[in-house]
Amino acid sequence: MPHQPRTISGVEVTPLCDAVGPMGPAIRRPLTEMFPGGGLADEPWILHFHCYLLRDRAGRVTLVDTGIGAADSPASSWAPVPGTLPGELAAAGVEPADVDTVILTHLHSDHASGAVADGRPLFENARYVLQQAEVDAAHGAMLDQIVTPIKGQLQVVDGDAQVAPGVRVQLAPGHTPGHQIVRLGELAMTGDLVLHPAQLADPTVRYVYDDDQAAAAATRAEVLGALRAERAILATAHFSDPFLNLGELESR
Repeated sequence: MPHQPRTISGVEVTPLCDAVGPMGPAIRRPLTEMFPGGGLADEPWILHFHCYLLRDRAGRVTLVDTGIGAADSPASSWAPVPGTLPGELAAAGVEPADVDTVILTHLHSDHASGAVADGRPLFENARYVLQQAEVDAAHGAMLDQIVTPIKGQLQVVDGDAQVAPGVRVQLAPGHTPGHQIVRLGELAMTGDLVLHPAQLADPTVRYVYDDDQAAAAATRAEVLGALRAERAILATAHFSDPFLNLGELESR
């Protein structure tokens, strides 16, 4: 079942848990290797795969990320497929046809594979929002199985942009060339800007699967610094608790 929603700037934000589980053996490594310098114990890393549903007072529906997809999706080599996003949406009272805008933070398979089902866009009435740099870098299964099927519904942005009333994207590259976070008032839906709590304590802790580890660390430090100054609320992709109030964290 979906987590409890929060209302931010008049918009109902519901976290949807697409899956819970460890990385599969295709890419699994000890935590000390995945987050070098993070001081983490060699224990299983259980990821929560969160997407976010936004519903405003005018009835507009926005979805941030689409999860790991079906059993044969590009994520199937390492993630706990199939994802349960369609059921999570149904439990929240939303059908795929109701979604007006889909924002993909980036084209890693655990964030974007659920955009397509049976070779067709799952959200047939939606605009799919991606950064130009992300589209330019798309290749392999994510290009063939995800980007190509949604091409006719793709809204490509270049840098920061408002993509729905009150909802804007902010380019935050490094994890991927066109990685973006999503802002709604005091809320920041962070994609893979930060993957593990160790990176909140020390944003310089790198992640082995960042495309450009140095750029990702620099972006993380800059963006998290600004969000801390705002005392923002983070909506994370892979933490067990979807919401994290930076103001409360700073006061501890």
